Amino acid sequence: MNILQNNKTKGILCILLAAFGFSLMTFFVRISGDIPTMQKAFFRNFVAMIVATVVLIKEKTPLKIVKGNRLDIFFRCLFGTSGLIGNFYAIDRLGIADANMLNKLSPFFAILLSIPLLKEVPNKIDIGATIVAFIGALFIIRPTGLVSEVVPALIGLYGGFGAGAAYVFVRRLGKKGEKTPIIVFCFSCFSCIVTLPYLLFAYHPMTAYQWTCLILAGVGASLGQFAITTAYKFAPAKEISVFDYTQVIFAAILGLLFLGEMPLPLSIVGYIIIIGVAVFRWRMNLKSDTN
Repeated sequence: MNILQNNKTKGILCILLAAFGFSLMTFFVRISGDIPTMQKAFFRNFVAMIVATVVLIKEKTPLKIVKGNRLDIFFRCLFGTSGLIGNFYAIDRLGIADANMLNKLSPFFAILLSIPLLKEVPNKIDIGATIVAFIGALFIIRPTGLVSEVVPALIGLYGGFGAGAAYVFVRRLGKKGEKTPIIVFCFSCFSCIVTLPYLLFAYHPMTAYQWTCLILAGVGASLGQFAITTAYKFAPAKEISVFDYTQVIFAAILGLLFLGEMPLPLSIVGYIIIIGVAVFRWRMNLKSDTN
């Protein structure tokens, strides 16, 4: 197996790990109760910032951005933070299904934005696989008429766009040699700075249970953030972003085990579609590299 295939494999494994981490984040945010969006966003990123700081200290990595990467770092932070806030805003004001559906557009946006930003043009199979996976996600999420609430829906849609754009800039930074802990630290620090004023002036008292949920949400987010940052350094969005849809599968498993949520028949159809397209794309990657 050549090094290109090794990098694709690592990228896919990392994005699967990221999907699991982000599903944990969503789970703990959901059970944390009625807490303002900005407060949830702050604690989600504050824990990630601490984790990134520990990694930087442990690896003795200087807090220095590679020359020429500052603008990309800024856009990664800007789109990532605004996308996160948009997603949390939608979760608070739309049905969970609608908000998740809008956020699951992020890999699709990542592939589209990779064309002008990375000059990585996907072929018909790449585009087809992403569209089929998105259809599978629709079977699972089953959006309701609440999406007609225009403003929250548009903000939620931007959340998906922001996440997709952030992933593309992560890929650009990875290709330029920027280190993962630096990218994660900058994003987490930027997000905390943006949300801190809201926390100071509109803090909502929390119970010990809610503190625990938000800390664990931050841990899950840290896992997801490190893993997805590493994933897009190993491989382009057009080759691995389809595997991000496994997040809905992990979320369904958590819901079944801890919330007693039994998947509906349409959800099972969605699981089959997503797993099927993931396996198909995996085999196509293997085949293309052995030719």
